Amino acid sequence: MNKIDAVEGALIVESVLTVLLAQVPGSGRSGANFRTMINAIRVNAEVLLHDNTIGPPLESVFRQAQANGVTLPQMEVVRLSAAAQAPVTVGAMLVRDSLLQYALAAQGMIISSMTFVSRDDVEALRPALNSAFADSEELAADAMESMTYQALTGLHAAISYYLTQAAQPLPRMLSFAFATPLPTLVASYRLYSDASHADELRDQNHVVHPAFMRPTGRALSS
Repeated sequence: MNKIDAVEGALIVESVLTVLLAQVPGSGRSGANFRTMINAIRVNAEVLLHDNTIGPPLESVFRQAQANGVTLPQMEVVRLSAAAQAPVTVGAMLVRDSLLQYALAAQGMIISSMTFVSRDDVEALRPALNSAFADSEELAADAMESMTYQALTGLHAAISYYLTQAAQPLPRMLSFAFATPLPTLVASYRLYSDASHADELRDQNHVVHPAFMRPTGRALSS
């Protein structure tokens, strides 16, 4: 990559990695190692870009972020920070697009490790996921990068299939309405003929005190 492109690209790397660093828990040895990884890339970004060797370090840092417990919403913040960049040079555009792709790949890894309680939880992911992939797929298509486009659509399809498979055995969320507020134990027994779902109802409906649950809310169908 030539110097002008590398200079602009380095600014984009600095901006996005700063956002990534803010999302990842920074305590302990793992957090310290992660900060060291990011700082090494930020300091040497221009040289790495000029030498076309920044890919493996960026891939490693996104993998480490996922390993350090970054959540799906936090990785979406990172992806949006990359999407907000407005590069001018061709090289910097490639840098932005690569950061978007690393963020999407990390989101796929995060989703694969998530535990879903209901089909509604799974379905809630789909619109944002489809929108995120559509943006990057369009960029790849506009740039006529056929291999990148195929990789993105393949990853998109794989995540969508995984979500479909994950949703199939899960119950749906249903709305309920009682005449008056009830303790969660009573509500659980009325809904399921089993009081053991009281804590589940409390968590799902953000109940402040288990003796006074709102008369309307949401519960698993089974």
